[in-house]
Amino acid sequence: MCSKEKLVPGGILEPVTGRAFLFFGTSYKTSDFIVDGLHLWWEERKQELCGVKQLVINTDNGPECSGRRTQFLFRLTEFADMTGLCIRIIYYPPYHSKYNSIERYWAGLEKSWNGYLLDSVGTVLNRAGNFFWKGLRAVTRLLDLPYKKGVKVCGEEKTNLEQRLLRSPVLRWWDITISPKTVNL
Repeated sequence: MCSKEKLVPGGILEPVTGRAFLFFGTSYKTSDFIVDGLHLWWEERKQELCGVKQLVINTDNGPECSGRRTQFLFRLTEFADMTGLCIRIIYYPPYHSKYNSIERYWAGLEKSWNGYLLDSVGTVLNRAGNFFWKGLRAVTRLLDLPYKKGVKVCGEEKTNLEQRLLRSPVLRWWDITISPKTVNL
C-alpha cells in the first residue's frame, strides 16, 4: 500500500460549457505548475475558443496563485502576450470555496474514487478521465516536469511586472487585469 509516486492535482472547469480539464503533476504545486496547466488547457481548446479575446479566471487565493505571487502574475503576463488574450483574475474571498465550482467538481471526483485503489499514475488519469460532470467527461493530462518551490520575481523585473497589472482600486489584490503587449510593426 506504500505508493512510490505522488501526484499533485490542478484543474480548470469552464463555467459556460461545464467542461473539465484536469492536470496532474509529479513534482510540486507551484505557480509554474498552474500556468503550465493553463497552457495545456489553451492548446487543447484554442481552436474552439478562437473568437475569445478575454479570459476571466476565477480562482482561490492559494499560496501558489495569489494576487501577491509575483511568479504567478509574471507567468500570466507571458501567457497573455503569447495568446493575445486579455487576462482578468478574480479571486474568491477566503473561506468561500463553496462558491468555487472546481471545488464541487473535485468533491464529486473524490467520491467517485471511493473504493478504488489509486496505485499508479495511469490509474489516476484513467479514473479521472472517466468521471462525468454534467454529462461531460474530463480531459486529463500529466505534467511530468520538475517544479521548484519559492521562485520569485524581484527588483526591476518586479517593478516592470507591476506596471503591466491593472489592479482594481477597490479590490487591489482580488481583481487584476493583464493586457497583452501590443506589437508595433
